[in-house]
Amino acid sequence: MKALKITGLILAGLLVLVGAAIVYVKTALPNIAAAPDLKIERTAARIERGKYLANHVTVCMDCHSTRDWSRYAGPLTGSLGGGGEEFTQEMGFPGKFYAPNITPYALAGWTDGEIFRAVTTGVNKSGKALFPVMGYHRFGQLDKEDIYSVIAYIRGLPPVQTNIPQSEPDFPVNILINTMPQEAAFTNRPSEADQLAYGKYLITATGCVECHSKTEKGSVIPGTEFGGGMEFRSPNGVVRSANITMHKETGIGTWTEEAFVARFKAYTDSSYVSPQVAPDELNTPMPWVMYSGMKEQDLAAIFAYLNTIKPIEHRVVKFEKL
Repeated sequence: MKALKITGLILAGLLVLVGAAIVYVKTALPNIAAAPDLKIERTAARIERGKYLANHVTVCMDCHSTRDWSRYAGPLTGSLGGGGEEFTQEMGFPGKFYAPNITPYALAGWTDGEIFRAVTTGVNKSGKALFPVMGYHRFGQLDKEDIYSVIAYIRGLPPVQTNIPQSEPDFPVNILINTMPQEAAFTNRPSEADQLAYGKYLITATGCVECHSKTEKGSVIPGTEFGGGMEFRSPNGVVRSANITMHKETGIGTWTEEAFVARFKAYTDSSYVSPQVAPDELNTPMPWVMYSGMKEQDLAAIFAYLNTIKPIEHRVVKFEKL
């Protein structure tokens, strides 16, 4: 009986500690600095740079817009920034997450500093944590000026009157989500003349590693970076991301720089129209048309940096129908 009482006391103590930890995480976190007092001047140069980044590099519009999934690679349908893209349990995410509306219709009441904090640390206007399907961990590693440019651009988007549902993380992510935001660690954008450094910067901006790796509950599994295998599930089957390391048998090790650049630029041909995808066929989530607008020298810099990454032997079955 004495042993049972001791065990009971230990369990009670553990429950108290767990309860206290939950209360702390729910009430004291995220512990992120207040939004900066920031007013971004919307210069022509910033708007142009932000348009290039948001549509072709950081591809903000990939998630924060409507895509036509009846066509190959889901090209945008024109409602830039209106939000609504879903990331659900069926796709491997721990809950239901919705990309919000980022046009002036939704952000008119946000300051530039509040947008800046959300994009770079993962805390929204009301202080709530954002799930890192939004790439704030990598955006917080970019040059502040590039973030200013993106904000300058989205401030000028035509308002899209859509009201997006609130995201609903599953338990225990609805608690752990408060631990995910982090303070930004900004860097200076390297000179384009330093191809490797600039390529690394672009890889961070594009978020290639987030899709071209194996993932678990929305996070990259260490050791699988760029080796492909992230699964995108649909009623028709599974699509997996490609191995983009330079492994000669299972990756892109036999590709030349010219072939790499051409793979993207094929979608900028004036005659290209995304073909229809039958309702029972699998489609690729890779936003080829968006990335195709990247400058050739930027694509070449990404390819140069990929050549410095350790090749991973991982043969990916890209399409698997049910």
